[in-house]
Amino acid sequence: MPSTRDLLVGQPFVDGLSPEWLDRLTAYAHPVYRNRGCRLFAAGRPAMRFWLLRSGRVALDLPTPGRGDVVIDTVGAGEVLGWSWLFPPHRWQFGAVAVEPVRAVEFDASGVRYLMADDTALGYELNRRFMAVMLDRLQATRTRLLDLYGYPEHRAS
Repeated sequence: MPSTRDLLVGQPFVDGLSPEWLDRLTAYAHPVYRNRGCRLFAAGRPAMRFWLLRSGRVALDLPTPGRGDVVIDTVGAGEVLGWSWLFPPHRWQFGAVAVEPVRAVEFDASGVRYLMADDTALGYELNRRFMAVMLDRLQATRTRLLDLYGYPEHRAS
């Protein structure tokens, strides 16, 4: 059976991290499996972990009055799931449910926050990587909104 560290090697999010940093992160990580339909987290609840997905897909949803949980994005293999743990008040902004069986490496958020505070170079690097993930998700959401609502018609003055 591969070690947690072995499962992290080759994951795009941690690619290029020093072996020392990878070892430190591994201390707060463990492999998990979640069945299809398993809710990983719900909007408004405490954000206490994040995941690097190895296989499967997870739908990100938003509770919407009168419509229930509306899927706004999906995350798949090789991607990061969860960043609300980085920012106070450390509560999920969205929900997440497995739409396919998921294999992932799960991280303890408080432990990783400790590492980031203890080693500012590691903290900077992880923040930089999470900001890149957030930017990609923001751009994808923007594209989906344009697809949904279209471009406004040009109006002559």
